[in-house]
Amino acid sequence: MENLIRKLLIICVLTTGVSVNAQQQTAWQGAFYKSYEAEKSGKYILAVNEIKKVYKADDYFANIRIGWLLYLSKQYGESEKYYLNAIRLKPYSIEARFGIIKPLSATESWEKVKQQYLLILKIDPQNTVANYWLGVIYYNRKQYPYAVKLFEKVVNLYPLDYDSVIMLAWTKLNLGKSTEAKLLFQHALTLRPNDESAISGLKLIK
Repeated sequence: MENLIRKLLIICVLTTGVSVNAQQQTAWQGAFYKSYEAEKSGKYILAVNEIKKVYKADDYFANIRIGWLLYLSKQYGESEKYYLNAIRLKPYSIEARFGIIKPLSATESWEKVKQQYLLILKIDPQNTVANYWLGVIYYNRKQYPYAVKLFEKVVNLYPLDYDSVIMLAWTKLNLGKSTEAKLLFQHALTLRPNDESAISGLKLIK
């Protein structure tokens, strides 16, 4: 009889636990659904507050969501904090690193942006978005030897990508490699007829 009572108590405890977890999951999903609706209406702070009702510091999804919403509301410093929380929770998450790049770019924190792209490329060396934009950062700093390697990688992966081709062409030209630059500018014109950037580049090559 005593064993039967113990078994019944265990079943009751387990059933209660499952019920509580189910209720928490429902509340968590409901908060996200409400935040999506608020975001659609441009009510970003309301959307943040909906998530904060169920927020836990160790919830990766909640941190990503709040980081995004705070970015939309132009609270860039606060947005960065939540994205950093997400990165701490999942250090290999590329989406979290691309996420934090948004508020960092908005505040023109280019050195921090550069570091995030470098970390992304440690995780995924072939990531074309990170390679391209890191190349742009180096190009704007006139660090052409660094930029050319990144643009070459993207063009090798996507030979018909206009943006990468034109950036590689200009980088080659700035490195004094006119013959290679000319071929790339001509290729860019094939991809985008009458392209002003490619035409301007060709005019500089004698």
